[in-house]
Amino acid sequence: MINKIADSVAEAIGNVDDGATVLIGGFGTAGIPDELIDGLIAQGARGLTIVNNNAGNGEVGLARLLKNGQAAKLICSFPRQTDSWVFDELYRSKKIQLELLPQGNLSERVRAAAAGIGAFFTPTGYGTALAKHPDGSPKETRVIDGKGYVLEYPIAGDLALIKAETGDRWGNLTYRMSARNFGPVMAAGAKRTVATVHRIVELGELDPEHIITPGIHVSKIVKIAFTPTQGGGIASPTTPPPAANAGRPL
Repeated sequence: MINKIADSVAEAIGNVDDGATVLIGGFGTAGIPDELIDGLIAQGARGLTIVNNNAGNGEVGLARLLKNGQAAKLICSFPRQTDSWVFDELYRSKKIQLELLPQGNLSERVRAAAAGIGAFFTPTGYGTALAKHPDGSPKETRVIDGKGYVLEYPIAGDLALIKAETGDRWGNLTYRMSARNFGPVMAAGAKRTVATVHRIVELGELDPEHIITPGIHVSKIVKIAFTPTQGGGIASPTTPPPAANAGRPL
């Protein structure tokens, strides 16, 4: 009998090797699987390559993972929020590598891995600094029908951490509104996918037409309590003051 329900976050995550590539769903603070990130921190893997839309908020979740020194590289499209001081400090002190990608290219590179596509040409980034590899060497380009394109390669994950809304024991998932964002593509682009859900339902309760991530992409699900999402970038009594170099380009 297929049963992908785990009793705990630790059981769901299991073993993660040092140097693994971890895809994390979420957009800003919407859909970030904080409980799974905390589980990854507790698991202790280091030298990780983290793939996420942004660079963490405050000092929780992804930011806490970075602060703990477990990530060697971050691949993202938006590394500078008003509360991304953890990443800012790590990057400026050369303690973490950054690969900056246009948002659509980030999503498509992960989707290419899921679809088994070896590489693809995209016009996004052509003629800009983003048409270079992190080491500064130029990416391959081509002019097709008079338009410039950049060659991009897939980003495949060893593990994906996803926040969903509802699941069943086969691992089928639905999402809640904008918390869906990068979840489906990240779930499909990894060798192993773990998802948190707020509700677990019986098989057949999820309308097949409403299932966003089919269970074939999911290894484990774990139920968590519902907590309201906190908006990022909002000052609070516990928010550290901005650094002296805040606002300067990376």
